[in-house]
Amino acid sequence: MSIRLRLTLWYTGLLAITLLIFGVSVFMFINWNTFNDLRVSIKKQSDQINVNMTYILNRGTLDLNLISNSPFVDKEVFVQLVNYHEKLIIQPTNLLQSGVKISYPDAASNPVKGFYKRTVEIGKVKYDLLTYQRPVLSPITEGQVVGLLQVGVLTHNEDKYLSGLRNTLIFYSILVVFIAFTIGMLIARQALRPIGRVIDATQQIEKGSDLSMRIPSDGPKDEVGLLVDTLNSMLLRLQTAYNELDEAYKAQRRFVSDASHELRTPLTTIRGNIDLLEKMWSRAKETGESMGADGLKLTTDHWQMSSEAMSDIAAESRRMSTLVGDLLALARADAGYVMEKEQLQLLPLTEEVVRRAQLLPRTAEWQMGDLSKLVGVPVYGNHDYLQQLLFIFIENAFKYTSSGHVELSSVRTDSYVGWRIQDTGIGMNPDEIPHIFDRFYRADESRGVTVGTGLGLSIAKWILDEHGGSVEVVTLENEGSTFTIWLPIDFSEREDSSIIVRTDPNLS
Repeated sequence: MSIRLRLTLWYTGLLAITLLIFGVSVFMFINWNTFNDLRVSIKKQSDQINVNMTYILNRGTLDLNLISNSPFVDKEVFVQLVNYHEKLIIQPTNLLQSGVKISYPDAASNPVKGFYKRTVEIGKVKYDLLTYQRPVLSPITEGQVVGLLQVGVLTHNEDKYLSGLRNTLIFYSILVVFIAFTIGMLIARQALRPIGRVIDATQQIEKGSDLSMRIPSDGPKDEVGLLVDTLNSMLLRLQTAYNELDEAYKAQRRFVSDASHELRTPLTTIRGNIDLLEKMWSRAKETGESMGADGLKLTTDHWQMSSEAMSDIAAESRRMSTLVGDLLALARADAGYVMEKEQLQLLPLTEEVVRRAQLLPRTAEWQMGDLSKLVGVPVYGNHDYLQQLLFIFIENAFKYTSSGHVELSSVRTDSYVGWRIQDTGIGMNPDEIPHIFDRFYRADESRGVTVGTGLGLSIAKWILDEHGGSVEVVTLENEGSTFTIWLPIDFSEREDSSIIVRTDPNLS
């Protein structure tokens, strides 16, 4: 059973119960009020008859003919006088003509006054007769019951009216319940239509796996509107999480593919050079003269080729070592490696990097800018990783600057301090900036320059993230790039020594 039908049935059921209680109450009130008026009228006429009856009894007779045509007796009212003393039943003309027979109790049963409802038959049709009876007491024989006065009226008009009222209440109650049920279904359908859209949208998402779909939210901000907004927010989070997982999966595949490619190249070079050396030494062993313990005598060409092969092996080995080191650093980053940090001064660290950077292979001029902004400025970080961070950006500038210069200077604000590395190299397209920190990404592949492994800036970004820093990139193709590295200044007082000096001997 749907929610719409359940809600409609609940509301309709409550309305039906309310109408039932209301209808029964109205009917009972009108029924009581109608018959109460009838009882009051009958009793009033009975009292008038009783006054005249007292006059008749004072004359020593019990005769109803004297009052049968009295003006206070309605024609619709039946009056019957039972004479117990003479065993007579006295009836007026209207009662005789109608043929109605009113039953009465015996004198021995000591009849009492009150209202009674009897069923009488007129022309084979049964009617209800409301009767009021009261004993007739003789004033001569000290209150002896000598007769019984019965005053009655047919209630078929009242019964017909009440029956019509009952049928009207039932009919209109059923009609109102039906109308309420129909309108309730329409209102419930309109109110729950957004939920239907939610169901349709979720089913389409389930079938098509399209997390970019959203549920239309054009209604009021009621409970259903809040539900739609919540589901849309949840779908957005699911889409974001799914996209992140998908990108992570694609990045992992690219990482494995690129790492395999990067490792395959030096291994192929090493294996080829080793094969070459084996062939040369084997041929020399077969054709050359033996030198005894000093080995084989090789020609000058053989020595030159061997030297070049060994140089290639050494270069590729260093490249593999660098690549493995970079991969290890990224693996630590992925594993949530926590760096050991301490408060340190940036100027001594920078001076050490500057001294070592002069030994890097380069073709551009290495210039030193103003480093005075680093004087006395502490940061909280890892000494080795911060050196590696600065080396990565300097080495990156050297690689892509074949001529011109690379300059290192310092920058500072109220809360941050750092370095600016500016070069006059090949630069890059500004659209490539968001991707240069991706693993194995090279902004210059289209120009045929594939220096390095493509992991340096990824490692630099991880080091920056661990230190709460950031980097700004300004670049213009064929004009150079400027990288500004920011690190938060550490204003806190830190106790770096494990020795605590106390001047108060009472403290422990």
